[in-house]
Amino acid sequence: MASGSTKAIVAALAANLAIAVAKFVAYLFSGSSSMLAESVHSLADSGNQGLLLLGGKRARRAETPQHPFGYGRTRYIYAFLVSIVLFSLGGMFALYEGYEKIRHPHAIEHWYWPVGVLVFSIVVEFFSLRTAVVESNAVRGGKSWRDFVRHSKAPELPVVLLEDIGAMIGLVLALAGVGLALATGDGVWDGIGTLCIGVLLVAIAIVLAAETKSLLLGEAAGPEHVARIEAALVDGESVTGVLHMRTLHLGPEELLVAAKIAVRDDDTVARVVAAIDAAEARVRAAVPIARVIYLEPDLPRTPSTPVADGGVQSS
Repeated sequence: MASGSTKAIVAALAANLAIAVAKFVAYLFSGSSSMLAESVHSLADSGNQGLLLLGGKRARRAETPQHPFGYGRTRYIYAFLVSIVLFSLGGMFALYEGYEKIRHPHAIEHWYWPVGVLVFSIVVEFFSLRTAVVESNAVRGGKSWRDFVRHSKAPELPVVLLEDIGAMIGLVLALAGVGLALATGDGVWDGIGTLCIGVLLVAIAIVLAAETKSLLLGEAAGPEHVARIEAALVDGESVTGVLHMRTLHLGPEELLVAAKIAVRDDDTVARVVAAIDAAEARVRAAVPIARVIYLEPDLPRTPSTPVADGGVQSS
């Protein structure tokens, strides 16, 4: 796992643990359901960061005969678990707590506790979000934030980024719910704020689940990497073209490349072998994450070239 991802996770973990304790103390003194929902939210986020760190550690295990391509996808599994925790422990609990508070509203006591803790939490969460943004900017290049979240092959930074954004919005919603409850003397507003937090967390969890599910199923290399690999394979002399190619991410920083390359019909076996070795070296130099490469030499075919079973094969 990249050092930038680890830094963002650790920053978020430290912030969420401190905030979770502060929110729960505020709930005990005030009885605010928004504060209870937010404390559970921060606790769930802390557990999620722990899962991401554990996934990164377990993904570094060496390959085995049973898992010859290693354990890189473990990071995707733990990122998917994060979405489940966020949905169940965070979102569904907040929805339930908000519903109960609306049914049985009661006034907020010792208002300065929830207000003070929420302001403190917003400040701490801002620094956590700032760390996630800085580390994401270092790797997202010219991509928009939407494209970065949707197409990033490393799940940790998008997960932390979405969690921190959700936490900031959730804190604002909690502050609004508490503020309206204090201003009107009606505890229903506290329950409405809690419901809004639940809807927010469920929505973020669904986005995370959809994106990590795609990574779990297996995604190809991005268009920029595909273009570099194809350009690196062809040298115009021994390798004259790429007949077809498939790529697959075995993990965020490990790519499998399988391609059928066109070679000259007058080359010797030794020259073809040398051409394959050279092509592999060029691909690894162009795209360092291309760790596993399988190349099959073939002759370029025209659309009417017959194949062994009597059919027609195109290139």
